[in-house]
Amino acid sequence: PIAFLDIRNRNQTFQSLRRICKDSHSVDLLMMMRKREMAGAWSKMVVLSAKMMVMILMLTWTISAKEQLSSKECEDLGFTGLALCSDCHSLSEYVKDQELVSDCLKCCADDSEDSTSKITYSGAILEVCMRKLVFYPEIVGFIEEEKEKFPSVKVQYIFNSPPKLIMLDEDGEHKETIRIDNWKREHLLQYLREKVKPTSAS
Repeated sequence: PIAFLDIRNRNQTFQSLRRICKDSHSVDLLMMMRKREMAGAWSKMVVLSAKMMVMILMLTWTISAKEQLSSKECEDLGFTGLALCSDCHSLSEYVKDQELVSDCLKCCADDSEDSTSKITYSGAILEVCMRKLVFYPEIVGFIEEEKEKFPSVKVQYIFNSPPKLIMLDEDGEHKETIRIDNWKREHLLQYLREKVKPTSAS
């Protein structure tokens, strides 16, 4: 009987150990599955965060690209009237000043690359502050040596005015204003040849 009880106890102990091992294995499996689920969820969160960041950057870029300034802000910057965006792109060819071109794009009217971008004017006013001319040798050179080639272009000295071209229609009304702070003499010549209708000097 004692031997029988001993065998019985051993069997019970063995069964208990098997149950414990089985439960432990199940726990390990559950832990492994849980870890995999967490890893999958983390990967999805990373991908989602990356997509959201890209969308935010694209939205910010779009808003910035489409930003428009008020008429008063544009006037303070020297851009008024019906400036065409194609002219701003032309401006970027004459002047390597990204800030100036960016301001122009914020104050321009959308246009196509057809006849509207080829608009010309009857005349122009080159407005500048006489006291500041010393800082603009290219403009001084144009006024002294090239101005006579453009009878319909007048020079107007206004105190504290940044150098600008004011484009005029046939009635002498201001239609467009363009800052020319960093323009070179050849840029002024090319722009005026393209934008101002030729007139006789008589």
